Amino acid sequence: MSDITPASGARYPREIPMPAGSGPESIVIAEGARAYVSSLKTGAVFLVDLEHGTHETFMPPLSPTGVGMALDARGRLFVCGGIDGSLSVVDTASRSVITRYQLGQDRTFTNELILTPSAAWVTDSFAPVLYKLPFGPYGELPTDDDVVRIPITGDLVYQYGETFAENFNANGIAPTPDRAAILVVQTNTGKLFRIDPETGSATLVDLAGDDVAWGDGLVLEGRTLHVVQNLANTVAVIELDPAGTSGKIVDRWTDPAFDTPTAMARFGDRFYLSNARFTTPDAETADFRLISIQR
Repeated sequence: MSDITPASGARYPREIPMPAGSGPESIVIAEGARAYVSSLKTGAVFLVDLEHGTHETFMPPLSPTGVGMALDARGRLFVCGGIDGSLSVVDTASRSVITRYQLGQDRTFTNELILTPSAAWVTDSFAPVLYKLPFGPYGELPTDDDVVRIPITGDLVYQYGETFAENFNANGIAPTPDRAAILVVQTNTGKLFRIDPETGSATLVDLAGDDVAWGDGLVLEGRTLHVVQNLANTVAVIELDPAGTSGKIVDRWTDPAFDTPTAMARFGDRFYLSNARFTTPDAETADFRLISIQR
C-alpha cells in the first residue's frame, strides 16, 4: 500500500470546496480545465473550475439523487438519477435537458454508466439488470421503447442486508481492455465481474484471492483498472489481462484527505476524487470537497 503525492500550488489547488451539504458523487472532466460534479444529496450538477478551485451550479436538481455521469463528444452529459431509477441527458451548451429515461421501477438505483460508440450502459445497484441504451447510426439517442434491459446472471448474485449500504450491488462500470465485454464491481461483496454484453452472463474476475471491498467508481487506462473503494478510503490499482478475465492488485493508494471517495477522473498528471463523506453525522450541512492527487 502506498501513500500518494498531494497535488499543490496556487493554481490547480489540492482541495476544492464544494457547497455545504452537497455530497459530491461523480466527476467528469470537461474542456478548459473544468469538471462536472453530481450531488448525491440534492441531484444538482456543479461546474467546477479546476485551475482556480471554484464552482457554480450548472444544472438544478435533475432527480432526488445525482450519481454516475458520462460526457460524450457531442457535449451531451448523461446523469444517473440513483434512487428514482432515472437517467437524464443534458445539452451542456444550452444547459437544458434533452430527454429523461425512466429505467428502473420499484427497488431501483441507477448508479454508474459508460458510453461506447454504440450505446450507453447503466448499472442498477438494487436490481440485477444492465440497461443498454443503443445509439442510432449518427449517435441519435434511443426512444424509451429502444432501451434494452439485460438480466444479470451467472456469478454475480445480488446480496441484500439490513442497512442501506449493504444493499449496494453492481456499481462502477468500465469496458474490458479489449473492449469486448463489461467490467462491474459489486460494492457489498468486493468482487469484480466480467459481463457478456449480449447475454448478461457474469463471470468472476480472478484477482488471486484478493478483493476490492466497497468498490465504487472504476477508471480504466490501458490494461490498468483503478477501483475507488469508498468506505475503505483506498484506490486499488489492478493490472488486467486483455480480456479482463483475471488481474493482479499491484498497488493500493491511500491519502489522509480521503473521506469516502466515490469517483475519480484524470486531468493531466492528476486524479480528482469526490469525497462523499458517507460516515459524517451532519451530511445536510457538512463541508464537502474534491481532492486531487498526482500520479
